[in-house]
Amino acid sequence: MTERMEFGMRPPAGGPAEPPQPAEPAFEPLPPDARIDLAEDGAQVNEILDALDSDLVGLAPVKTRIREIAALLLVDRARARFGIDSGRPNLHMCFTGGPGTGKTTVAMRMAELLHRLGYVRKGHLVSVTRDDLVGQYVGHTAPKTKEVLKRAMGGVLFIDEAYYLYRAENERDYGQEAIEILLQVMENRRDDLVVVLAGYKDRMDSFFSSNPGMSSRIAHHIHFPDYTAEELEAIGRLMLERQGYALAPEAEPVFREYLRRRRTQPRFANARSVRNAIERARLRHAGRLVARGGLVGRQELMTLHPDDFLASRVFAEPAAQAG
Repeated sequence: MTERMEFGMRPPAGGPAEPPQPAEPAFEPLPPDARIDLAEDGAQVNEILDALDSDLVGLAPVKTRIREIAALLLVDRARARFGIDSGRPNLHMCFTGGPGTGKTTVAMRMAELLHRLGYVRKGHLVSVTRDDLVGQYVGHTAPKTKEVLKRAMGGVLFIDEAYYLYRAENERDYGQEAIEILLQVMENRRDDLVVVLAGYKDRMDSFFSSNPGMSSRIAHHIHFPDYTAEELEAIGRLMLERQGYALAPEAEPVFREYLRRRRTQPRFANARSVRNAIERARLRHAGRLVARGGLVGRQELMTLHPDDFLASRVFAEPAAQAG
């Protein structure tokens, strides 16, 4: 892409900025005595929400909030059909929580949901970090940030670890320039872009305290709690099932103990750590079968045994006391 778009700023010399496109075509208002079937309109929404339920274990408060937002958008769309103008709702969001708690997955489903309801044109998700937005020298940040925004227009921009955009300790940091561009776009182009900021809750709170303009543009704050031990085990079983694996009966308590120990250790990342554990168990399983040689059957190719987990360094370190 060579053409650049100026978002909410002076148009470039080559011509005016591309105007925002409406998410859905205009329509004639319905007569006051007409009726709308919300259940029919909501069928496509429920399809996405059901997919979210199957994608993610637990997270009941998160799913409840997403359903509430979906209901608001359905009703707003119904009001618009009658010509009742309440203004476009502010849909910028902040997702807080540890790594591996499903924030990116929910953002993807939210993009799809907004597209189905006509609130964004394309329904795609562009996921970025500070490195994608902030340059390393004068004049580098604005083009980088605007290029990302151009790619995200018509969909959802997901900024992970958004607090790294602001580094108060570094007076020559260029993150503030990216923030100022984002603020303009979040205000002036909110009919064509939804921004989701994500990161640890305490750090996001500090970020908003230092950037009140950003805080005022966020309508929905959704916290993603860490998974419980039981939820992590359910996540693991779901991952195994999707990959055509199963635990041998004697491996079940070993896998459970692995998760208990791993939760107490550094750099634990919830579902991400479960996925990594299963990948390493698959490596050991494959190495064990190949080293043994000989004939193998379908069941052997699908079944993980205790040794596939016990070889992990998680079991080489003293287990922390269960809290």
